[in-house]
Amino acid sequence: DTDLSYYLHRDYTGNYLYAGSIYMESCNSGDFNDKDTILYGHNMMNGTMFADLHKFEDKSFFKKHKYFYIYTPNSIRKYLIYSAYEYDDRHINNSFKHFDDDKMFKEYIDYSLNPKFAIVSNVRKNAKVTIDDKLVTLSTCTNNRPENRFLVQGVLIENEKTK
Repeated sequence: DTDLSYYLHRDYTGNYLYAGSIYMESCNSGDFNDKDTILYGHNMMNGTMFADLHKFEDKSFFKKHKYFYIYTPNSIRKYLIYSAYEYDDRHINNSFKHFDDDKMFKEYIDYSLNPKFAIVSNVRKNAKVTIDDKLVTLSTCTNNRPENRFLVQGVLIENEKTK
């Protein structure tokens, strides 16, 4: 589907649903093997979808919760949450030219490890992220600044095959 916001207000079957779905950036391959796979979800007032991402604004919560997992039909992928910060609403893949070259991807990683312009940010001390790593970015809206997004970023540390 060419409408980049198709699942913003549709369920996985394509029917209207205000809360929409958690969905992947359309230019991602779908197998979580891109340099950065970006997943979007609404920040619902009732706590559903990606509303819980905002818990990572709290330093103690961030320190205590280190991992997220993605289950696919063939694997369980474990990610170390290395950064959580507020970002503007620029399209990440477009802003960083779809990470077509390693220099651009390194700039992105460097920013995510030191989000100096972020109003809110937490970064895991001593996190190692390189241009050879696979990242996942979880993105949701902010409540008080609708032009911004809150990002929680993880780096793949385990990929257990299940089949």
